[in-house]
Amino acid sequence: MRLQNLNTVILLGLFSLIGVLLIQVFWVRNTISIERSKLELQRYQDSLNVVQFNERVHLALTNVVETFHKRINDPSDLYGFVQQRDYNAFQVQINDNIHPVYLEELIKREFYEMGIKELFQYAIYDCYGDSLIIGNTLYFISGSFVQTDVAFELSGILDFEVKDFDGHYFIVYFPSRRVSLTEVKAPDTTYWLPLLAVIGFILLFFGYALTIIFKQKRLSEVKTDFINNMTHELKTPISTIGLSSETLLREDFSKDPERLQRYASIIYKENKRLENQVERVLNIAKMDKEQIKLNYSIFDVDELIQEAADIFEFNQSETGGTIELDLQAANTLLKADEVHISNVIHNLLDNAIKYCDKEPKIAIRTRNIGSAIQITFEDNGIGIKKENIKMIFDKFYRVSTGNVHNVKGFGLGLYYVKLIIESHQGKINVKSQLGQGTTFTITLPINKG
Repeated sequence: MRLQNLNTVILLGLFSLIGVLLIQVFWVRNTISIERSKLELQRYQDSLNVVQFNERVHLALTNVVETFHKRINDPSDLYGFVQQRDYNAFQVQINDNIHPVYLEELIKREFYEMGIKELFQYAIYDCYGDSLIIGNTLYFISGSFVQTDVAFELSGILDFEVKDFDGHYFIVYFPSRRVSLTEVKAPDTTYWLPLLAVIGFILLFFGYALTIIFKQKRLSEVKTDFINNMTHELKTPISTIGLSSETLLREDFSKDPERLQRYASIIYKENKRLENQVERVLNIAKMDKEQIKLNYSIFDVDELIQEAADIFEFNQSETGGTIELDLQAANTLLKADEVHISNVIHNLLDNAIKYCDKEPKIAIRTRNIGSAIQITFEDNGIGIKKENIKMIFDKFYRVSTGNVHNVKGFGLGLYYVKLIIESHQGKINVKSQLGQGTTFTITLPINKG
């Protein structure tokens, strides 16, 4: 994917994400606003109901007092005779003692006419005897008020008796009535939980998608680099074979058998090189498809290191490269696949040589760490940038040195090394400083048997 197309995809994704989030925020805010409006309306309706109920009770009790005063021929002004002492209790002043049965009938009649059907209880205070007579508890059913045996605690009601009033009064109490005004609360956090969940899911999905896109982009670049390298690596021996074959066909070598032998040798070696390159790629592909089959045997890892060092010294005899061995591990017997471990050692040595812009100086050290052996490869090569270290073990990945083809290879060596080490339940670590060299550390379990 081209960089411009990738940027377009990211921008479109961001705009879509922002759009979805804005819609969700608008939806939640709108929902909260509607809920608050409903609660405010309910509160207002409750308030109206309470006011209307209190007004109807006040008017009904005023009518009770008026009817009673007419009966006793009392022309007193009734203003202030009915007082609400609590949200569910009313105190009514009267100018004479009243019989409970008569008062009950008056209250029932007036409540019925006013449409008051709440459960109520009454009590009469007799100032002559300084006593409180508790009346019946009545509730409305089938078009009339009937008595119930349920008794309510009135001690709380008696707390608001008028101490400075020396006269008669009665109390009407509505025990089933409670403060019912709906409270308008702050927006419930549960409204935001679905939005937060959606935001979290979208962010995770978007982050995962970006990770996949960047991974695919890097894989595409690595594969393109691999194809270029493979083309170069295969083209060179093919070209050499072609030129040598053309020379053999064009010229007469009957009088120069040594030259004929030389060209035949070139064709053979280049063909072998081509075969090895193809085989290397095929082996890696085979390792990806199926589990690596290891042929375990017990061998001395120091001997493998010594053999690799001898080959290094022989190949570097003309260039002046040096190798230093510091083999201090006491227990060097490994139960592992000798061929693969040998390939690992040669691969790391080969890398140290290829990525060195001066005379190679390599140090190999061994130590016993607990029940494992630690092998360290230290070189004086060009080093690796910090941002590239985490990718050097990826398949096909090759650190660029300015010219893609100035170091031969397919980017499979370190991938193979890590694959083999981990197949042996081992670990490989790398430390590097650009321009000063790289250190690879391998840790493998030793054989104690």
